[in-house]
Amino acid sequence: MPRLLWICLGGAVGTGARYWLSGLVQRQAGPGFPFGTLAVNTIGSFLLGFIMEIGVSGGLLGPTLRISLATGVVGGFTTYSTFNYETIEYVREGAWALAAANLGTTVVACLACGLAGLAAGKALLGG
Repeated sequence: MPRLLWICLGGAVGTGARYWLSGLVQRQAGPGFPFGTLAVNTIGSFLLGFIMEIGVSGGLLGPTLRISLATGVVGGFTTYSTFNYETIEYVREGAWALAAANLGTTVVACLACGLAGLAAGKALLGG
């Protein structure tokens, strides 16, 4: 199967997972802060770090599987555009504290989760 088709299939899986998980988290957390978007972006940051560490450094994933998971699944799962829109809406509403909290929490949490994913991949590889 061509690589592009695998990426597209992965994107469909990631998009469906994002819709389901972000909705679940947001329903449980309630309105007021985009916890669903934060959840998918932090989980996606972890997954991307993990996939790239075991795929590139460890050689456990072939190029087609790695790009299908990273670009397809994780690319479809994470949602920078929604994060951007939600932050802009807070600014437009004058909710500067919520805009800053969303921005700061997302950047710090995604960086931390990305590093955790790399560390988890390295641990799996025994390094």
